Amino acid sequence: MSLSFQTLSAFLAHGHDTVIDVRSPAEYAEDHVPGAINLPVLNNEERAQVGTIYVQESPFLARKLGAALVFRNAANHIEHTLSHHEGGWRPLVYCWRGGQRSGSFTWMLGQIGWRAEVVQGGYQSYRRLVYAAMYDTPVPHRLVLLDGLTGTAKTEILQEVARLGGQVLDLEGMAGHRGSLLGERPGGQPSQKRFESYIACALASMDPTKPVLVEAEASKIGARIVPPTLWAAMKSAPRIEVEAPFEARCDYLVEAYDDILSDGERLRAKLGQLKEHRSGAVIEAWFALIAAGDKPALTARLMADHYDPAYLKARSRYEVEVLDQLRLPGLASEDRRQAAAQILARLEALTV
Repeated sequence: MSLSFQTLSAFLAHGHDTVIDVRSPAEYAEDHVPGAINLPVLNNEERAQVGTIYVQESPFLARKLGAALVFRNAANHIEHTLSHHEGGWRPLVYCWRGGQRSGSFTWMLGQIGWRAEVVQGGYQSYRRLVYAAMYDTPVPHRLVLLDGLTGTAKTEILQEVARLGGQVLDLEGMAGHRGSLLGERPGGQPSQKRFESYIACALASMDPTKPVLVEAEASKIGARIVPPTLWAAMKSAPRIEVEAPFEARCDYLVEAYDDILSDGERLRAKLGQLKEHRSGAVIEAWFALIAAGDKPALTARLMADHYDPAYLKARSRYEVEVLDQLRLPGLASEDRRQAAAQILARLEALTV
């Protein structure tokens, strides 16, 4: 049976026991339906081989080889990965566009007795729903931005609000990046499509009658672009500002960015990219502190010379609505917990 979904929320509420993506590992890695497992019926090399034969030789030969490979790989999945499932198991299967790969695998599962169904239109139907949410349809939620100078522990406060039960959209977590020049994280960033999937599916699962807290970001987080409808909502969203003493922010950043502060070569390469924005003398002073291994002094200089001025310049370009200002005495864990509790109370007062 082929299923179609008209909304992203309906897709995510499919009700099946397992979602199976039978596309190649490369296709799956770029993006996939949340929670889907990858059981490719053609691996990367096989898919390329079949495609080449289809174009250069004949569609018939390509389909013949493809069928042999698909059923061979499907049999292996059934014998091993899926062998533990009982007769009442209900999988939902998709491929690129709901064609032969998912159709063949779903047919085989059905012949065994499992209640398998296939997604009409495959991954492309899912992607169209994500695209509509991120490019065509205004965000239905009321966003509130968590704002403040670099080093005010906004990400940790945001996550604490989530732990307390608030609706939170963690863009830096979804982007795999801390949002600044030095913000790279191990593992790199997801693809743009995957980033958009994270955002669209998170919003689809949230209550539109309650506000959503989002950290104030630039339009790009690392190499990932904040999708247009979300960015439009963020630009007009009111803000809660967090302030903390300069020394507390320094201490926080030294700990939070210890990975790159400990890697002098990578740090010099990154900071060297700012030559168009800061004078040679300023950058040489940074390099001297890197050579000396003085992380606290370097952090203080980076904040005073670059991050704080850049933030204030960007902020001066537009007017914003400030809902509240939190002046924290420090940024220890208890300070962050108290800030999160105050922010959650402020958000709950905005609930429709």
